[in-house]
Amino acid sequence: MLQNGDEAAFAVLFERYRSRLYYYLLRHTKSAEISEEIVTDIFMKLWTGRKLVGQIGDLAAFLHKVGYYKAMDFLRTTARHASLQQRYIERMDTSGEKMPDELVIDAEARSLLLEAINRLPPQRKLIYRLSREEGLTHEEIAEALHLSRSTVNNAIVSANRSVSTFLQHASRKAALSVFFFLP
Repeated sequence: MLQNGDEAAFAVLFERYRSRLYYYLLRHTKSAEISEEIVTDIFMKLWTGRKLVGQIGDLAAFLHKVGYYKAMDFLRTTARHASLQQRYIERMDTSGEKMPDELVIDAEARSLLLEAINRLPPQRKLIYRLSREEGLTHEEIAEALHLSRSTVNNAIVSANRSVSTFLQHASRKAALSVFFFLP
């Protein structure tokens, strides 16, 4: 019925899956607003692509997988832009008390990030930290370290790429270990 444009069928699907998808995304994004935006986006795309719904075997699994990828895209985009990181961190600081499992996940994520940063070559690590932790501009870093701005820019791009690759590899390993050790 959804394939034929039946809005009532879409409303039923929306009501059936919206909450589960929202709370699933909330675990990943830690933001009610971002989770709600992603849910809305997913269902809008489901509606616009309704002609292809018949090709989806398990709608719940499909929605969760799309949600996961959208959440990861959001987090990757946020990780690439310092100003977005800061806004996201500020929003998280005002969101209230964290649950014990969230504290463990946050500690593990910080530990992985620190490990990724510590694997960088010394100069790249210094430049990365001056940029990310101290908030210095590329010009300020170049001046402080007597380097060209393009050298600083290249070092930050390379550091971001290295950190991102390390974190992606680490998350795949963690996902596989969880998968293989589940009862």
